[in-house]
Amino acid sequence: MVIATAMGWGDVASIATAVVLAFFFGYALTLGPVLRAGVPPRRALSLAFASDTASITVMEITDNAFILLVPGAIDAGLGQALFWWSLGVSLLVAFVFAFPLNRWLISRGRGHAVIHAYHGH
Repeated sequence: MVIATAMGWGDVASIATAVVLAFFFGYALTLGPVLRAGVPPRRALSLAFASDTASITVMEITDNAFILLVPGAIDAGLGQALFWWSLGVSLLVAFVFAFPLNRWLISRGRGHAVIHAYHGH
């Protein structure tokens, strides 16, 4: 949202950029430790997809929906408190929705549980 707002992009471009970057960095943050554990790149990528896709999806849907529901938030500029307040709260709200999903997935051996064996190597 910060990049798109700074560049003066519209609502669709702003949301699309946020979603693409969330998936890119979410997968990248998972891939690093898994690759360092000696997992081949193709397998590491499939593990990242398996462990992070549901969580990132829920976070992005919730985060962007919150921004769209707060009056004026999507149109607020970087110099406005509304931009930063809504962005911060949207991330907290997204975490609240993603946390139980992640716990549920882990309890069933899915989600982040898939990569736990590769941490600490």
